[in-house]
Amino acid sequence: MRNNEIVIISGEDYKEMTKRILEESDLEARIPDKNFRIGIKPNLVSPSAPSWGATTHPEIVAGIIEYLQERGYRNLVVLEGSWVGDKTWDTVEACGYDRLFSEYQVEFTDTQKDGHKSCSCAGMNLEICDSVSALDFLINVPVLKGHCQTKITCALKNMKGLIPNKEKRRFHTMGLHKPIAHLNAGIRQDFIVVDNICGDLDFEDGGNPVVMNRILTAADPVLCDAYACSLLQYDISDVPYIELAAELGVGCCDLTKAVIRFCGQEEELQKISSPRKIVELQDAVEEVDSCSACYGYLIPALDRLKEEGLLKQLHTKISIGQGYKGKKGLLGIGNCTRGCQCYLKGCPPTENQVYDFLKEYIENQK
Repeated sequence: MRNNEIVIISGEDYKEMTKRILEESDLEARIPDKNFRIGIKPNLVSPSAPSWGATTHPEIVAGIIEYLQERGYRNLVVLEGSWVGDKTWDTVEACGYDRLFSEYQVEFTDTQKDGHKSCSCAGMNLEICDSVSALDFLINVPVLKGHCQTKITCALKNMKGLIPNKEKRRFHTMGLHKPIAHLNAGIRQDFIVVDNICGDLDFEDGGNPVVMNRILTAADPVLCDAYACSLLQYDISDVPYIELAAELGVGCCDLTKAVIRFCGQEEELQKISSPRKIVELQDAVEEVDSCSACYGYLIPALDRLKEEGLLKQLHTKISIGQGYKGKKGLLGIGNCTRGCQCYLKGCPPTENQVYDFLKEYIENQK
């Protein structure tokens, strides 16, 4: 497999599909030493089953592990940290990874509990977890899905699980796109296995999965994300961190140079038509530097209110984000908006708490 190639396989036996596409991609040829410490980085953002559309299917990770172990690679570690507000091990159990670790006797590192140090990432100092520097080879296993702040999340943004929680918060004060690009200049991902089984096209926390039953492999994370944009019918310019990462030398964002290969019979690849719920719901929000979890719980709560016909009755803009610390306002979500006349405590408050709070606020307006 060349660096400008993207390989695609379709089906429903996810573990066997993974093993087959890894063989087709000749992953073994990329890992010359059987003693290499190989990291596997899934997306375990929050405690929801993969069928919900937010987290990496454990069958895919099982396929990667089996492929490697069958070829004599033994020094394997799965490493991940959930988003701020959730505990990683809760997500591990919700997704069935605890059973996977036991079955394959594979080490797990919770990066929320890992040490960290400042690293220079193409001129930007970022805190990166210590477990990353111990790796010889990193396999990234993101979910191809939508994101309420960056439109998509795939290979590049998935590296955010390898930084401590305090750095995740800081990323949002920096506008997300620039630090994501620089982070990928500091963390080299050597191979990507994309879970395109049933990602949610609007919310990174899942809830509206769109079944595609596909797995993709790539070697260039920038090209991978550029291709993900094309599948979700976004322009690359809609997701600024992709072009920023290309400018930093992380990879190539020119899709005209991409070679697409299929495992098995070539097919007409179906593009994904997203309902783009997020665009309409964002009109109710004034967001400044909010963390993904806080904003990620707000948007589905607004969607529920919209379905019940209540959102149109909300005539006050909702403030959310670290940018509201120490500022006054009318209606706020999260501890950062405690200066608002009416605000919901929590860092972050849950989706149900946000829904109940806003529903009560709307009803009291009548």
